Amino acid sequence: MGIKRFNPVTPSLRNMTQLDYAEITNKEPEKTLVKTLVKKNGRNHRGIITAQHRGGGAKKRYRMIDFKRNDRDGITAKVAAIEYDPNRSANIALLHYADGIKRYILAPNKLAVGMHVENGVDAEPEVGNCIPLEKIPLGLQVHNVELNPGQGGKLARSAGISITLMAKEGPHAILLMPSGEMRRVNIKCRATIGIVGNSDHGMVKIGKAGRKRHMGRRPHVRGSTMNPVDHPLGGGEGRRAGGKHFCSRTGVYARGGKTRKKSNPTDAMIISRRKK
Repeated sequence: MGIKRFNPVTPSLRNMTQLDYAEITNKEPEKTLVKTLVKKNGRNHRGIITAQHRGGGAKKRYRMIDFKRNDRDGITAKVAAIEYDPNRSANIALLHYADGIKRYILAPNKLAVGMHVENGVDAEPEVGNCIPLEKIPLGLQVHNVELNPGQGGKLARSAGISITLMAKEGPHAILLMPSGEMRRVNIKCRATIGIVGNSDHGMVKIGKAGRKRHMGRRPHVRGSTMNPVDHPLGGGEGRRAGGKHFCSRTGVYARGGKTRKKSNPTDAMIISRRKK
């Protein structure tokens, strides 16, 4: 998918770019695979704002993606369409199984309308097929990888991302993550062959504030311009840094602060961190 540029007839169009959506074949989603999304506007169940600068935005419906792909083993599916999904950076593919069932999956690179994909142990290691890691040859790039067997894909689901299968050691497979981290995963976990499509997504320039509002992002206010009662960096005469390191409104440090829980059970599966 390429990048589309505009003539600078207005200041906002001068630097704005957009995807050309050349791969998209369907404009309307499959009605049986969508549901209504209720906007939370960054609030929790008590109505208190827990995520700042959220609200508004264009209406969108959620596409139900089949991240597990474990209940249609041995049944061939035909790719009926490649569609845009407003809820994620990757495109999605509509599958029509031979028994009449329809499902959405993440669309990998080189997956086109008319191709066939399969799930299960007997499937070939080809683009779009979902196979257990124990049946995938070493060195292949995969995405939508499970952390636990039957849980559904959790790793490598955004546009242009892939994981490399490096080795197999007993009950575990060794994966090289996009961040450079090396991680063990149960060899029975499933993964989809290929790289997630729409790799040009990260090259798009927003260009104007209104486009951010369409995405549901409200204006961002710096903490140093607030009052001391509203933010740890607030207050002071004129422009001043605030006298402490950058932090959130609740005091969580933006740089150097640890965000991972101490008793995270997946830490034992990490061989080497992305940061030495």
